[in-house]
Amino acid sequence: MFVDQAKIFIKAGDGGDGAVSFHREKYVAAGGPDGGDGGRGGNIVFQVDDNISNLIDFRFKKKYAAEKGQNGSGKNCSGRNAPDVVIKVPRGTVVKEASTGRILADMSDDEPVIIAKGGKGGRGNAHFATSTRQIPKFAKPGFKGDEYEVILELKLIADVGLVGFPNVGKSTLISVVSAAKPKIANYHFTTLTPVLGVVKIDEGQSFVMADIPGLIEGASEGVGLGHEFLRHVERCRLIVHIVDVSGSEGRDPVEDFETITRELENFSFDLAESPVIVAANKCDMATEEQIERFREYIENKGLQFFEISAATTQGTQELVKAVYYELQKLPPVKRFEAQPLTREELDEKLLSKKEFEVTVEDGVYFVEADWLWDILRTADMDDYSSLQYFQKVLRSSGIIDKLEQMGINEGDTVSIFDFEFEFVR
Repeated sequence: MFVDQAKIFIKAGDGGDGAVSFHREKYVAAGGPDGGDGGRGGNIVFQVDDNISNLIDFRFKKKYAAEKGQNGSGKNCSGRNAPDVVIKVPRGTVVKEASTGRILADMSDDEPVIIAKGGKGGRGNAHFATSTRQIPKFAKPGFKGDEYEVILELKLIADVGLVGFPNVGKSTLISVVSAAKPKIANYHFTTLTPVLGVVKIDEGQSFVMADIPGLIEGASEGVGLGHEFLRHVERCRLIVHIVDVSGSEGRDPVEDFETITRELENFSFDLAESPVIVAANKCDMATEEQIERFREYIENKGLQFFEISAATTQGTQELVKAVYYELQKLPPVKRFEAQPLTREELDEKLLSKKEFEVTVEDGVYFVEADWLWDILRTADMDDYSSLQYFQKVLRSSGIIDKLEQMGINEGDTVSIFDFEFEFVR
């Protein structure tokens, strides 16, 4: 079974908690706090594995979670960082956030990508010792790891995509110009999965061709089988449109061409703008009048036209050489860039979950709010505009109001994660 789309849940590990501990040693009086930090939670990492051809494994396992970091301990011992969870996917897999459709990664090369980051470990009480607070009896818990519901979409990486109605000869063509051996039979939807083949032109000259299962009218709206595989054409640098010029299925080749072109346009505007070469297949069964009528129609559109018979290999070498030389003029295979959140989207996402808790320990006001971590780590406190933005977030989320309700005074210390500052009205 070929599976090219799956939805899974991933959860990075939470950070370990910091320790509350005091140094105890013979002949050492008042050794002071020595609680260590918690370890980092495990990341969720995606990596390409060329031994995997589709996403079928994700139909049976839909949840992936990393371990929590180890808690800190005495003697300033930090907890162990949790191991990462590595999820292997086929080359060409695009990872999207399910709730927004935002692209998180395009797994097209060998570089592993961290999709969900493990939580940072909490600080032990040794960090909170000051000249006026010499025996802090508190530590900080670890931060939560990222979690997402993600959609995995496999978009095959091929230079050339063969498109056309069922039974027009796409499988036959790829079988005679490459080593691929798709199933070939005289009935619709013989090809149920995309087939990749490497077409060699000469020593060191080759390209990858993909046979995309047959499209029909309405495919872009979910009709037939072809709609499931239109995504595999998106990366192709060049489209070879195969048309049965003989009309052996009782259809008109001009109408066939227009119908498939319309389906590509409806599916993706970028796809519709891709360069196209038209191959009129089954010329050995067509009349000269049928061929010339279709040739005139295609050339009037400014497209390259080739007469071929995949079954007898007539014209196939001329076609693949023309495809190869056309590819030399085109940019590399399309990559889908990750889409980071804008400042406005980050505000909306984080402030929509603006729960927080304020506690007081030895005159220090500790603000607990997981959502603040992403804002704090991107803020430059030495930059005036960045500092103003951070103050705006504290005010709009209600944290400043809460501190004032609890009786904070000017000059008192406020602690948010690793950042401490004096409160100023």
